[in-house]
Amino acid sequence: MPSEWNRGPEALHKSYLANTEAFYRAAGRGLTVEMDEFITQCALGLWRGSAAVTQAHVDAMNQLYSKGRPQPEWLLWNLTSAVCSAGEFLPPMFFWRIAENDARRGTTISRLFIRMLTNILLSLAAVDDDVTYAEAEWITECSEKLSAVCDGAGVARGKAPINAAEHVTSGEVPFTKKASSAVSGETTGETAVKTEQQPAAEEEVKKPDLDELMAELDALVGLEVVKREVKNLVNLVKVRRLREENGLPNPALSLHMVFMGNPGTGKTTVARLLSGIYAAIGVLKKGQLVEVDRSGLVAGYVGQTALKTQEVIQSALGGILFIDEAYSLSAGGENDFGREAVETLLKAMEDHRDELVVIVAGYDEPMEGFIDSNPGLASRFNRYLYFPDYTGPELMAIFQGRCDKNGYVLTEEAREYAEKFFTDMYENRDDNFGNGRDVRNRFEDMVSRQANRLAAMEAPAREELARVIPEDLGAEPAEKPEPAPEEKARSEAKAEPENKEETSEAKAEPVPEEAAAPETNGQDR
Repeated sequence: MPSEWNRGPEALHKSYLANTEAFYRAAGRGLTVEMDEFITQCALGLWRGSAAVTQAHVDAMNQLYSKGRPQPEWLLWNLTSAVCSAGEFLPPMFFWRIAENDARRGTTISRLFIRMLTNILLSLAAVDDDVTYAEAEWITECSEKLSAVCDGAGVARGKAPINAAEHVTSGEVPFTKKASSAVSGETTGETAVKTEQQPAAEEEVKKPDLDELMAELDALVGLEVVKREVKNLVNLVKVRRLREENGLPNPALSLHMVFMGNPGTGKTTVARLLSGIYAAIGVLKKGQLVEVDRSGLVAGYVGQTALKTQEVIQSALGGILFIDEAYSLSAGGENDFGREAVETLLKAMEDHRDELVVIVAGYDEPMEGFIDSNPGLASRFNRYLYFPDYTGPELMAIFQGRCDKNGYVLTEEAREYAEKFFTDMYENRDDNFGNGRDVRNRFEDMVSRQANRLAAMEAPAREELARVIPEDLGAEPAEKPEPAPEEKARSEAKAEPENKEETSEAKAEPVPEEAAAPETNGQDR
């Protein structure tokens, strides 16, 4: 039976924008990236209950992007793989923050979010013109888990979301259960063997490539000491695994780390690479990076912080949990909920020592105080990496890399201006110095300035679209200097014969029509 929720790709995108824009007007556009990523994960989990993953699902997935965001480029093979490996639904971190703000302000934005999500998920379930029982159950589960967060935070009741069960149009078994039946022996022996071998092949494809990750690490600008320490750590882990395989004992080793340095110095980038490297050498099973700060771990009510922290830890198992500005967890005094998050974290680090690596990051002095605030932290975090500020030439190299990657070509004058600008930025830096973040802001400002300049042209050529001049970087427009008197006189003297010739040509008598040369038949040419 066709579903009333079925929409074509273009209509689905318009519906997605209508729902998300209504939410952004209430909660702010700062959530666009998190929102798109969250809805994408929801779609993957939802379609585990679909009868099949088809091109219609691919077309729908490529429409899930907010205004101003790039359009996804999913293909059928990688979408099917992602659906098969999708995990259970967990309320996103930003939803906890919204619910807590609602409770404080007496608003119901989080309830609005639940209704919006239900509408979007029903449209996604119906892209193949059917909503299965399994898809409806999944939508209901999402709604119930999010509502539980609202109830726990004390958010006022609002209009209930649509009941997905009322819109079921198909009782077909999900394709994931069909595959499970095949593995359980309800197929021929040959098919069962192929099915059993498939997961191993998929794992091999998904395993990160160590050489590529190390090359990416080497390509980072600066951070020479950090690179050396990471390579030393990789070598240490490799040898430990070899000793273990040969029956030799290994001393205890903690892979938890402290990253110290100012914002924008590459801490998150290195953590992401490290998570992949650990997965490539077999230390971690998945190698995902889960990044949070205090707001992602601490709730506003007694007893909720431990639950919130545990959910984050569960999502990070098999990878790295990266806690930015971790010192804020111990900055609130004895009765602060941040201490509950720390205790929950310490217990998880012990319980999941072989499947979880934790990296805490922040400014130098506050991080030292954080580690000293709890004996359990000092005993578990004994590896420190210091990320220094980028120098002027390094800032320029980062900027040049962004230009190269995005097809912008600096003129020689623009290059000289940029080099001087970043040197001055480094030499005059203060406590608000943002390192790589300042470079990114400068690059985005350059793109905007160049666009404003080119918009005045009727049809700029490809070379002009790529060219960057000093004015695009914020330089004052250069005034054209007046020529020297001698040069001006020479120019006028040089132009005078040409003017006379033009004048004489203009005064020449026109050739009478009857005196004009006769036409030929072409043989005289």
